[in-house]
Amino acid sequence: MSALVATTLEAAAIDGMAQALAAAGLPTADLLHPGRIFYRFDDGAAAAGYAGLEGDGADRLLRSLVVLHDRRGAGLGRRIIAAVEREALTLGVRRLHLLTTTAAPFFRACRYVEADRASAPAAIAGSTEFTALCPASASYFVKTLEAA
Repeated sequence: MSALVATTLEAAAIDGMAQALAAAGLPTADLLHPGRIFYRFDDGAAAAGYAGLEGDGADRLLRSLVVLHDRRGAGLGRRIIAAVEREALTLGVRRLHLLTTTAAPFFRACRYVEADRASAPAAIAGSTEFTALCPASASYFVKTLEAA
């Protein structure tokens, strides 16, 4: 199994990610807003998927995690999440937060804990993801990151 290589996406290179997210039914409206870092992940064979971080400080949103359709079922989602968590730790992130309408079992398996949306820190609760992009029915998860 080859290592995943993360490439930070510049605004001009976000189209492939936007297409993959749209195909998976995930939001794309705010990808170019400030305060977001998005990554493309390649595994040596081809692009595997995308994910990103939103915000600054110790609490950030895990955003837009998607495994490319033709690459699903090979454990790449877990590898991408682990890579994003490592990137987050290098940025000083202590807790990752996320909303999902379709992948709660996956995030539970990755040790994210479901929480009450009312408990989200103000910076997270005030994000576009919380206020406009994800429905109130979306599950809210948190994970405290630990350095390896």
